[in-house]
Amino acid sequence: MPTQIHANEHSLLKAFKKEAPIAGMHPHKSIHHDITLTDNWFWLRDSSYPKTDDKNILDYLKDENKYFDLFKNKNAQLINKIFEEFKGRINDKETSVPFVKNGFEYRWEYKDGDDYRTRYRKNLETGKESIFLDEPLLAKNSEYFVISDWKISPNNQYLAYSVDVSGDERYEIRIKDLTTGKLLDDVILNSDGSVNFTSDSKNVLYGLLDQEKWKTKSINVHTLGTINSQDKRLIEEADDSFFLWFSLTRDGQFFVLSSSKGSVDEVHIVPSNLSTNPILMASRNQKIKYALSHAHDQFYILTNDNHVNFRIASTNDKTPGYKHWKPFKQANNTNYLRSIATFDQFIVIKQNVNGLEQLIISDYQGKQTSIDFPETLYTASLFNNPEFKQKHIRINYESMITPDTVFDYNVDAKKFSTKKVKKIPSGYDKSQYETIRIMADARDGVKVPVSLMYKKGTKLDGSNPLHLYGYGAYASGISPRFSTSRLSYIDRGVIYAIAHVRGGNEMGYQWYLDGKLDKRTNTFNDFVDVAKHLVKKQYTSVGNISISGRSAGGELMGAVVIQQPELWSSVNLGVPFVDVLNTMLDADLPLTPPEWGEWGNPIKNKADFELIRSYSPYDNITAKNYPPMFVSGGLNDPRVTYWEPAKWTAKMRHLKIDNNLLIMRINMGAGHFSNSGRYGRLKDYAEEYAFTLLSHGIEE
Repeated sequence: MPTQIHANEHSLLKAFKKEAPIAGMHPHKSIHHDITLTDNWFWLRDSSYPKTDDKNILDYLKDENKYFDLFKNKNAQLINKIFEEFKGRINDKETSVPFVKNGFEYRWEYKDGDDYRTRYRKNLETGKESIFLDEPLLAKNSEYFVISDWKISPNNQYLAYSVDVSGDERYEIRIKDLTTGKLLDDVILNSDGSVNFTSDSKNVLYGLLDQEKWKTKSINVHTLGTINSQDKRLIEEADDSFFLWFSLTRDGQFFVLSSSKGSVDEVHIVPSNLSTNPILMASRNQKIKYALSHAHDQFYILTNDNHVNFRIASTNDKTPGYKHWKPFKQANNTNYLRSIATFDQFIVIKQNVNGLEQLIISDYQGKQTSIDFPETLYTASLFNNPEFKQKHIRINYESMITPDTVFDYNVDAKKFSTKKVKKIPSGYDKSQYETIRIMADARDGVKVPVSLMYKKGTKLDGSNPLHLYGYGAYASGISPRFSTSRLSYIDRGVIYAIAHVRGGNEMGYQWYLDGKLDKRTNTFNDFVDVAKHLVKKQYTSVGNISISGRSAGGELMGAVVIQQPELWSSVNLGVPFVDVLNTMLDADLPLTPPEWGEWGNPIKNKADFELIRSYSPYDNITAKNYPPMFVSGGLNDPRVTYWEPAKWTAKMRHLKIDNNLLIMRINMGAGHFSNSGRYGRLKDYAEEYAFTLLSHGIEE
């Protein structure tokens, strides 16, 4: 192993001469399982949340932003250079591959300099094309703007879309008459963003949020031209620990009403003309995961009822209940079935085999063929396939070194037709880069996959700076995707690595189960062990590894910087879930009851309390040296509330004994997903990239 150096011995990220903001200590005591907890920064949680209007809190956050501005101003040249690199890899004027649905061709384009898309549709009979959704115009006077969902009615007359202008993910649904170009008087407030039309085009379904909680409480039906108080409740979720949402089957025949909590699903189906009441598929008492698709007169169900890697069952849509499900594709120990999509003549199955993705085509008699792609390490997903009856499927394909490519795949001929390859105006030569996957040894003997990308010719002698990314939660695997931003690391000699730690699903559903609840610490240990493996194999050295993660990945960052701070050159904690214990003890927060299935319930269970307390990053900060840290959050974030990064920063400032830079950027007008618009986010990324590069001693 190379000679160990303390993290940041060479770092340019030292604290500013100006004193950092100090959040005062106001002890708050609570007792759980006869144990007294003292939280000196509990006051940063506004008592009137979801409103945040406490002057002391706002003043502290503003002071932190002013301190952050010192970093931004001092390093403006590097930040601007990186931002221009990012912009140079974006096609200012970009057009999508058109798709056809119900007699119209749809496409979008970015016009020069626009942050948002302009969407068009063309009548295939008349050839007339028109703008149906002008996002730049709608966003003109908004600091933040996101459209969550949009749908065209089956009769092609109406457009329904949902918009958020604050980042709090409480959407307003608007409906436009496409024959007149005018908005209807119908406006639906406080929705979760989901919307769709019934088959007769007279009604829209939407998810209604609880007024006090950021949680969908019911799926409602609104009849066009009526007042909202007349909306009918299609289904309601009374259990705060379950999430509720809906979708429409690909053939347009059924709405799927889904309630979910961790590893438990309950699904009702209702015809898209609402001719019957919702019908239960399988009760939550079955304690299984399942999702479904529909074709002809059959439901096809992806479920883990008898195998952790899932199987596919089928049943007639007249007898959808669980007792009628019969086998269609059996499960096995090596193939993890992730999703299914039914078409008129075939089913597309996405699966992982030994951590690598595959797309499978199956006919309705069960005969299967795999789609062969040119690389071993890639990600491929169905992309804009709105028609049920089609002979081809559209696929988005990419790898860590292959830019996004849109293919049409002819199922009968087994041939690809390239429709679009992502253009990089400033230039990109794939042959200059290399990507591989290696397996790292975890401390308990498990092999953890690691995906790497670096410049060809890179000498693996331990001298390279390396950036390690991780997530590891909610069965959300990190696919090996292409990133134009990432090139600003790699072109400066930084190796980029993804640690596919337990808690994700890359190696199967058991991989997820082995990183949650009482096995949560596997996720943190895997990440540290991956870093040590990369040092052992001389990809890098101790103290020359920068790391980043967002949300639950931010929890991971907090845990590993506490476990082994000397490994890292810097840490980027994006909207970090670091105050795990306090959040899981607060049943009034909308996301706490549903999250007990992931982390445990420390209110009822002392063992859960003790385990979470043992690893919760905020609760385990002690007086010692830490590497430089970049912390970010959003004031309107309903997922990871602003006070989590704020409390982490305040406590860390109080206890750390080093002179390394700790900065926090709180976006006062956005939520979980940072700035909106394609350029707005790039500005945030440029600041984070500059911080990371400086931690490696790279100044330009």
